[in-house]
Amino acid sequence: MKRVILALGLLCLSFAIAAAAQFGPSQYPIKDDDGDLITNFDIAPDLSARLAKLRGQAAVGNLNGDVTLIQFYDLNCPYCREAAADVDALVRADRKLKLVFVPYAVLSVPSAQGALIELGAAKLLSAEQYLDFHRRVYAGRGLIDGPRVLAAARDMGLDQQKLAAASNTESNLEILRETANFGTAARLVATPAYIINGVAILGHPGRKPLQDVVNSVRACSKVVC
Repeated sequence: MKRVILALGLLCLSFAIAAAAQFGPSQYPIKDDDGDLITNFDIAPDLSARLAKLRGQAAVGNLNGDVTLIQFYDLNCPYCREAAADVDALVRADRKLKLVFVPYAVLSVPSAQGALIELGAAKLLSAEQYLDFHRRVYAGRGLIDGPRVLAAARDMGLDQQKLAAASNTESNLEILRETANFGTAARLVATPAYIINGVAILGHPGRKPLQDVVNSVRACSKVVC
């Protein structure tokens, strides 16, 4: 376990350098709830191909949806907490949307410990159950760590021994490394970050702006029509 904690600490430290960079300009006129432009840019084709093979993704909503929205999040990012409620409401309201959660545990060791439990839970829960689990994880206030995520899983009725066996593995630790490496390559220097239709959006624009982007992709295959 000490080896795992050390590895998680190094993983989070590696992201701290990238996170210091400015977000950059907006390639498309996507605005947040306040009417301000939010950083966004095209993902290179090779990174899109890499994303399609990235392990650790948990799909919810309509698994055969006509639009896919991918969210990279850290459990202890304050903006991710706000975003969690918005994307939950979004996917429940939009029955054609496929939402994909990607644990992007880069801010702290507790975040990474919680993410390991999330990866294990994803193997044991249906898509609908995982969406409920994700909501429970964010319920309440304060630090989100391994014990708190375990408590949410216990409330879902998951067997704690099975969950621990599915979570605390070198394979899951490697998944977190792969996700962090992808995020660095894709310049996902803010959490939450979204990828939709080959476009990365850094930061949370709000529920309505996200729905507008989804609607645009649905209508004209572009993030802004």
